[in-house]
Amino acid sequence: MATFDIVSKVDPQTLDNAVNITKKDITNRFDFKDSPVKIELNKKDMKIDLEAESDMKIKQIVDVLISRSLKQGLDPLAFDFSKDQYPSGKTVKQEVPVRNGLKQEDAKKVVKLIKDSGLKVQAQIMDDLVRVTGKKIDDLQEVIQLCRNSKIGVPMQYINMRS
Repeated sequence: MATFDIVSKVDPQTLDNAVNITKKDITNRFDFKDSPVKIELNKKDMKIDLEAESDMKIKQIVDVLISRSLKQGLDPLAFDFSKDQYPSGKTVKQEVPVRNGLKQEDAKKVVKLIKDSGLKVQAQIMDDLVRVTGKKIDDLQEVIQLCRNSKIGVPMQYINMRS
């Protein structure tokens, strides 16, 4: 039996590199000269704290963060921008949680997608990953393509392929 695992993990070092490159880019930009900007990565809670003097500047920081993360190989879906910005004194702050691990609801969506496809494979949820088992590797590769083309909204990696 061939198996592989579907996970959603963010490498902390790659994330740290992306945040540091974003900091460097923002400090070198002319439109951010003499304005209070704070970009901090909290590795323990896996979230990024952004602080700038206006909504527009926060959006520019987010754009730079996404582009630098893409260049580092991070999926932009790993960042949860659903939390709104909030004013704090003279500045505007935003917390950006980083999705790390496949949540139970997302794992259920993945399993349902695989079962609805009609492929001859079994999918089971194991903590924060989904293990897919099948007789042929070709079936497993079809599952990978199916998951890549789906719009689940979670960055997924495919690891531990065994035949």
